[in-house]
Amino acid sequence: MAIFPAREREAFDAHWRKILADDSVIKKTIVHEGEVAGNLGSWEQDGRRLVGYWIGREFWGKGLATRALAEFVDLVSDRPLHAWVATSNVGSIRVLEKCGFVQVGSRTTDVEELLFELRAE
Repeated sequence: MAIFPAREREAFDAHWRKILADDSVIKKTIVHEGEVAGNLGSWEQDGRRLVGYWIGREFWGKGLATRALAEFVDLVSDRPLHAWVATSNVGSIRVLEKCGFVQVGSRTTDVEELLFELRAE
């Protein structure tokens, strides 16, 4: 959803060890036809429960992100949920909108980002 450079393998592995060891982070694997297609996670940051996901490029266009996020928001009762997304990431913006998130803010860091929120029904 965000734009960031790929990490070197050692840094990537260290990052994932930290995530996997943190019980406050909700983490899910996205599987398609028996293959790992991506991941989805949720964590607390700056007083918000954030959600983010990543889908391997070879799995794009299959609706996996939308289905995974829809299942996730049904599973996690915390509200509101928030997600930052780069303005250039039109696909992820559409996924968030399909799952009921609405834009509530924006910021510019290294890139322009939009803040989306899913409120309680």
